[in-house]
Amino acid sequence: MAEANAPASQTLSRGIRILEVLADAREPLSIDEIARRLGVHRSVAYRLLRTLEEHGLITRDGNGRIALGARLAALAAGIAHDLQAEALPELTELANGLGMTCFLSVLDHDDCVTLASVEPRHAVASVAQRPGTRHPVTRGAPGKAILSLVPPASWPASAGAHLRDEVTNAAARGWFESHDEVVPSLRAVAVPLGIRGRGPAAIAVVYLASSHEPADIARRLERSATIIRAALGS
Repeated sequence: MAEANAPASQTLSRGIRILEVLADAREPLSIDEIARRLGVHRSVAYRLLRTLEEHGLITRDGNGRIALGARLAALAAGIAHDLQAEALPELTELANGLGMTCFLSVLDHDDCVTLASVEPRHAVASVAQRPGTRHPVTRGAPGKAILSLVPPASWPASAGAHLRDEVTNAAARGWFESHDEVVPSLRAVAVPLGIRGRGPAAIAVVYLASSHEPADIARRLERSATIIRAALGS
């Protein structure tokens, strides 16, 4: 009980927050910028950054600006490794066949988080959906597909009756779509990926416009979901 009630480590929390700040920035930041976003003195940020750098979690460019390090990619690859390994060939085939970015999302608390993503090889224009991208699970096709696998009693408090009806109706047909819900002008189609012994997930595509009908996209996603589940014994 004493361990359970022990206060969290402020130093560790700040170090993790630095990684989140860098991920959200999508560009290298100076030490002063990081310190300001963390609300700490420059010297505190500097000590935290040195520790992260020693572990390969951040890197510095020629101007001393900070970016996420390659070690993070290795750590991320270990998350649900077998799920990613089985999903990536399917994501790649879908992305190239549809000319759309295809991705795997999982539930993280009240957020929908991209675990793996593949952009089409020869598309004229494609939408970036980088691993680690997150948004509230109550928004967007992949989030709602994930919610369809979660008991309503465990949904976020912000989920209202309208969302419950929407998820219920879409779940009946087996797939979900959204437009302008997460990023303006972007469309998404998703199907739930329920695998025994694992948390809820979804596979989805995101695009600006397409000659493919959403129902056709969904059928392709469902075939891939079936293959992934079978490979993982579900």
